[in-house]
Amino acid sequence: MEGPLLWFVNRGTGVALLLLLTVTTVLGVLATRGDAGRGLPRFVTQSLHRNLGLVSLALLLAHVVTAVLDEYVDIRWWHALAPVGATYEPVSLGLGALALDLLVAAAVTSVVRHRLAHGAWRAVHVVTYVAWVLAVLHGIGIGTDARTGWGIATTLASVAAVGAAAAVRVVGLASARPGPVPR
Repeated sequence: MEGPLLWFVNRGTGVALLLLLTVTTVLGVLATRGDAGRGLPRFVTQSLHRNLGLVSLALLLAHVVTAVLDEYVDIRWWHALAPVGATYEPVSLGLGALALDLLVAAAVTSVVRHRLAHGAWRAVHVVTYVAWVLAVLHGIGIGTDARTGWGIATTLASVAAVGAAAAVRVVGLASARPGPVPR
């Protein structure tokens, strides 16, 4: 199959994924901080984080399917899973495949979280930060809109949002650490 519809759906899902993964990452970063979302109960931020993560996975599936179905460029289904071997934009496609693999691993371990030690689940879940960075790099490298004004603005806003959430978390962790014990 080939045609403008697949191309537009692929582009649209790519941009929407950037935004959804950014919001999901920000919520995940802030939900792990004790006083994040002061006005909202913790179960709200965690439920929203989890549900947006699931929507992101569905959108990711649509993104991959449209990229594979569109015959304008040679992207095979296994290129979406394996970070090596692609002939079209191999580095950028490989970054996207690696991001997908990490996100799927986080989703699977979240489904079986009750059967895992918390430390094991957390170790896998923390790689979603790496997955987000890889996804951003994938979009910059392969996205057809990455170098447009709105594409650059969207990417910069996403990076700023995750950076701000990370800064809030680091400050929160630093202020929560107990100081030296007085003698």
